[in-house]
Amino acid sequence: MTNSTARAVIDLDVTGPVIDRHLYGHFAEHLGRCIYGGFYVGEDSPIPNEGGIRLDVVAALRALNIPNLRWPGGCFADEYHWRDGIGPKADRPVMVNTHWGNVEENNHFGTHEFMALCELLGAEPYVNGNVGSGTVQEMSEWVEYLTRDGDSPAVRQRKANGRDEAWRVPFWGIGNEAWGCGGNMRAEAYADEARRFATFCRDHGDNKLYKIAAGASDDDLAWTETLMKAVACLGCKKDPKKFFQGISFHYYTVPGTWQHKGSATEFGADDYYRTMIKAADIDRVIKGHSAVMDAYDPGRTIGLVCDEWGTWWDVEPGTNPGFLFQQNTQRDALVAGLHFDIFHRHAARLKMANIAQTVNVLQAMILTDDDGSLVLTPTYHVFEMNKGHQDAASLAVHLIDTPAAISVDDAALTPVSASASTKDGTVLISVTNLSLDSATKIDFDLRGLAVRSPRGRLLTSDQPQTHNSPASPGAVSPVEFEVRLTDGTLTAELPPHSFATIEVDLDSEPRGK
Repeated sequence: MTNSTARAVIDLDVTGPVIDRHLYGHFAEHLGRCIYGGFYVGEDSPIPNEGGIRLDVVAALRALNIPNLRWPGGCFADEYHWRDGIGPKADRPVMVNTHWGNVEENNHFGTHEFMALCELLGAEPYVNGNVGSGTVQEMSEWVEYLTRDGDSPAVRQRKANGRDEAWRVPFWGIGNEAWGCGGNMRAEAYADEARRFATFCRDHGDNKLYKIAAGASDDDLAWTETLMKAVACLGCKKDPKKFFQGISFHYYTVPGTWQHKGSATEFGADDYYRTMIKAADIDRVIKGHSAVMDAYDPGRTIGLVCDEWGTWWDVEPGTNPGFLFQQNTQRDALVAGLHFDIFHRHAARLKMANIAQTVNVLQAMILTDDDGSLVLTPTYHVFEMNKGHQDAASLAVHLIDTPAAISVDDAALTPVSASASTKDGTVLISVTNLSLDSATKIDFDLRGLAVRSPRGRLLTSDQPQTHNSPASPGAVSPVEFEVRLTDGTLTAELPPHSFATIEVDLDSEPRGK
């Protein structure tokens, strides 16, 4: 193992945009075992539950301060008809999930169950409506059913189903991936549909919808520009939020091809570095979408939303290919750490992000089995270690000296990534050493304010392929590690392929630069 050094400067008295807590959002689709067998086990299950909702999953996610949960999809959203999922469970019709495994679902997890889940989690609901196979009336009445008080046919139906009070639903998706599974539309055609559907998604009472238009895949900037023109060209320049308040995009870390994505647990050094290079490229993608949006919305009143992100590998051998179940290693954790550093730097425009997905699917937080076992993944621990960034003021991290870039396939990767924020008298620094074989000593020169009481937490493993399992649930888990503070300089020594967080308390006395 070799050693390298790095140095960074942080001006503690110069704060940037607030890091919206909704950048730490989650995603739960009717896909594989995310809902059934993940969040929801049914009221008759021997696994402790409330109304069928699995309580150990709830407790684990509450520990992350989960800010929002997106549901019911994903591609599933555009074949979901919400009235099939309300009323007595025995009367709910069976549906076929044509997108994910062609399985039959009994609709026992529907609107009331999702809203109960959000209440248990303390998370704000993000409901994704059906544009692809639904109607304007259907979506409008779903909003009314959820959020209206008083009297109307939808309100009476909700009350008959056991809920007198309206719920608060802040986030509403106007379809999903309209360029693909959500309808295979052209951008111009979807823009017209988005305006039409959004018009009839009303604000009822004091519930104000943050309506999110289904945006681009990866770096399709033309799609984003079409949506921005769809707002600007209707005389809305004084109020560009009239139709929707956010525009989404999706970005998956797939270093291989869509046909051969690679194994979640069996990979070599080049595969590892290709993954990190692909993950880091989301910075370029966000910059591109932001530049397009700035041209039409210089005041940044419309938010950019990355409501699907994460690693996507080939499914685990022997599992249903339509269930997208993959293991979650230290490599996945480092992808998450790298993403959050980038998200923090774009906090002025990026207002929400949702990991795909929360339980048992893709880059999951939690893996469950029907026997009652529950495993927290390495990615879960990054979310937990980073939760102090939520709603904190960002601090720019100026990397002055870094180890030499690592090159694979004519692309280069800076092996050290970091971000920082401050809130309630505490500074939180996140730092990732992406090198596979080099430990890195990094000095953070903290300027402008005096600090005290340094403490550090480290997430690493012997190999980047290491993952947690029911037999070894703590193989990758955070531990305390030493951080030195000398005359305003924090020094930390990071082992290879590691993620760390460092906290210090602010003193009231300023420190000269």
